[in-house]
Amino acid sequence: MKKLLLPLLLIGIISCENQSKKESKETSNQGAFPYIITDSTKNRKLSAAMDRSFNHYSAIHPRNNELYSQFKYTELKGFNYNNHDGTISRRDPSKVIFENGKYYVWYTKRDTPVIPVGARNADKSNDTIPSTDWDLAEIWYATSENGFTWKEQSVAVPRPPKPEVGWRSVTTTDILKWKGKYYLYYQGFMEASGKRGDYCPVTASYADSPDGPWTPVGKIVIENGPEGSWDQYAIHDPYPLVHDGKIYIYYKSAFNRPNPVWVGGGLVIGDDPLGPFKKHPLNPLTSSGHEVSLFPFKEGVAAITVKDGTEHFTIQYAKDWVNFEIASVCELVPIAPGPYVPDAFTDTKDGRGISWGLSHFVNAGKYEINPHSILTRFDCDLSQDIDDPVMKETGIRHDLEVYYKQGLNKKQFERIEKENEKLRSKE
Repeated sequence: MKKLLLPLLLIGIISCENQSKKESKETSNQGAFPYIITDSTKNRKLSAAMDRSFNHYSAIHPRNNELYSQFKYTELKGFNYNNHDGTISRRDPSKVIFENGKYYVWYTKRDTPVIPVGARNADKSNDTIPSTDWDLAEIWYATSENGFTWKEQSVAVPRPPKPEVGWRSVTTTDILKWKGKYYLYYQGFMEASGKRGDYCPVTASYADSPDGPWTPVGKIVIENGPEGSWDQYAIHDPYPLVHDGKIYIYYKSAFNRPNPVWVGGGLVIGDDPLGPFKKHPLNPLTSSGHEVSLFPFKEGVAAITVKDGTEHFTIQYAKDWVNFEIASVCELVPIAPGPYVPDAFTDTKDGRGISWGLSHFVNAGKYEINPHSILTRFDCDLSQDIDDPVMKETGIRHDLEVYYKQGLNKKQFERIEKENEKLRSKE
C-alpha cells in the first residue's frame, strides 16, 4: 500500500504545480487590469475582491446597486413625550401599511409614572415601576396622511389580565393582512424583563379593520424551540409576509449564552394566521442583526440587517427566501426599521422594494435620568420604482461631533498612558 501511495502523492504534487503554472501563465498573458470596464472584464482571472464585485453583487458600484442606499432621517410630528422626562416611550414600529386612504403603524408604547429601573434591577420593579424601556408596555397605533405628521389613535392591544399571555407587557408587534382580516403578532411577557432575560413567547390578536377592535387569541402562536435548540428561550420580533400562498413569519432569537451571544434570524411557515407553523429546517437563516425587517424584492426577499454579528449594517438578499447573501454594506442603517411595504401581502413575484418607513432611537434620554425611545422617519432608495442618485452616494461626511461623541472612556485613557509610560521607561 505504501508503494502505491508514494506515486499517487507525487502525481498529485506535480498536477498542482502544473495547474499553478497554467494559472500564472493565463494571468500574465491577460495583461493589466483595464482602465475602462466592459462586460468582458468579468471574464478575466480576478482577485477574490474583484471577483466579488463582478459576480457577487448586483453591480460593481453602489450607485448602480438597487439594494444599496444611504438613509436620511426626519423628526416626526404629532407624538407627545411628556417633555421627554422618560415616562413615555415609543419604540419598535411595525411595517407601515396603507388602508382607508391613510398610513397605519403599530408600536410598543410605555406610559408609566416613573422611569425604568434597568434590567439589572428587575427585582425592584412592580406593577407601576418598569424594569426596562419595554416593560409594562402596550401596543398602540397611529395614522398619517403623509408619513411625517402622525395622529396617535388609541391602544390596539392592552395588557390582558394575569395570568394570560402578555399580562406583564405586550411588545414588538407587526402586522399581517390575510383574506380580508388583520393580524397583529407580538411578544407576550409574563414577568418583568430582566428577571430571566427576555424569555417570552409570541401571541396574536385579530380584527376585521386596522382600527380594531382587536380580539386576542389568548394562546401562544409560535412556540419556542425544544430544550437545547437555538431558540429554546425566545421568539422575538415576529415579522409576517405572504409568499407562495403561505404565511412566512421571520423572527430572531439570541443564543450561545453565556459565551459571546449570537443573534440569528429564523423562519416559520403556515397556511393559517394562527398556526400551526412549521420551522424551517435551516434555521437560523441569518447570522447577524438585532431586529427583523424584510421586504419582497424581485422574486426574492431582502433583509435590513442591523447591529450585532459579523454581517451587521448590510442589506441581504435571498432569491429563494431562505439563503441570504450580502447585497450591500451601508451606514447609519435605521434601528428597528418598520418600512412601508406596499406588496407585503400580495404574494408578489416581482417585489418593488421600499423607499421609506419608521424606526426608533433608543437614546432619546440619558440613562437613569430620563431613558426613553422615540419614533423617527427614515427615507432611502431600496426600490425598483425610484431613482434617487443622492441616496446612492458614498463617502458621506458627518459632523465632527458625531465622531468625537465616540470618544475614549477613562479606563481606555489610563491604558494608553500606561503604554506611553512603558515606552518612555525603555529610553
